[in-house]
Amino acid sequence: MTATTNSLPPGSPPTDTGLEAAGTRQEAAGVATTGEGHRARSRGGVLYAAIAMSLVGGLVAVSGTLEDAPLFTVQTVRYVLATGAILLALRVTGRAVPRPRGREWAWLAGVALSGLVLFNVAIVRGVEHAEPAVIGVAVAAVPVLLAFAGPLLSGMRPAPVVMAGAVVVTVGAVLVTGGGRTDAAGVGYALLTLACEAGFTLLAVPVLRSLGPHGVSLHTMWIAAAGFAALGLATEGPAAVLLLRPDHLLATAYLGLLVTVAGFLLWYTAVGRIGPGRAGLFTGVVPVASAVGGVLLGGPVPGPVVWLGIAVVATGVGIGMRAERT
Repeated sequence: MTATTNSLPPGSPPTDTGLEAAGTRQEAAGVATTGEGHRARSRGGVLYAAIAMSLVGGLVAVSGTLEDAPLFTVQTVRYVLATGAILLALRVTGRAVPRPRGREWAWLAGVALSGLVLFNVAIVRGVEHAEPAVIGVAVAAVPVLLAFAGPLLSGMRPAPVVMAGAVVVTVGAVLVTGGGRTDAAGVGYALLTLACEAGFTLLAVPVLRSLGPHGVSLHTMWIAAAGFAALGLATEGPAAVLLLRPDHLLATAYLGLLVTVAGFLLWYTAVGRIGPGRAGLFTGVVPVASAVGGVLLGGPVPGPVVWLGIAVVATGVGIGMRAERT
């Protein structure tokens, strides 16, 4: 005689084992789909972070053109143009302009005034006391700061693997950037540059979920435009805008549309998808993109130490991103 495990005494309600099994299969498929969706989001975040930092590294393409332009006036035009472009994009796509509330304004002002305005002031003053490579070394330390502080903002502990990858990325970026001479004031400005660069990402984390990448980008852009306008009027005068030549305006348009609008949206999308710690690994791409861009623009081919640094940056990114797969 063959016994069945689902035989029931008379009068008992029937069990629909077929539906239960189908439901279990659907749940399992849902988990698999969710996992695949998460991996796809992470891959997109990695790609966006790499492209965003490559755009920032592409500043080498216009830095020479803007050397003799009034700095704060150029930055004002840049962020006014970027604000207009993102408002137009929101209107064309039918998306509402996110409206910050309460203390969200403080976070956005922190991003704009420290991560954008004060950052530029620190660089300008810093190169008066230190060689540019010293400032570059300070910025190269951003991955370590983001890997440590980023998770803390979300109530989590820093991931050791991400921290290790960030350290390796920083070492590689330093090799690419090189070193230089400085005085005590130069060291101070370098540390201020580091804090401001990290603040651009860390201060946006608390409002990124509620406002989205486009909301954070939009509001930090117009606040930065106001800050740079005040600095420009005070130090360069209202007539400084008349000193901008057509090549200055073209370079500023590149900064406003590609580096600012596209770069900000890609970067904040990446931070939302893979977190500030892992996204921070890709700040090491900036000096690499600058080195490669210099060659493409006819500059000298980097020496062996720079190529070693590029390899070390890539290794550090690989180490840090292993945390996503484990």
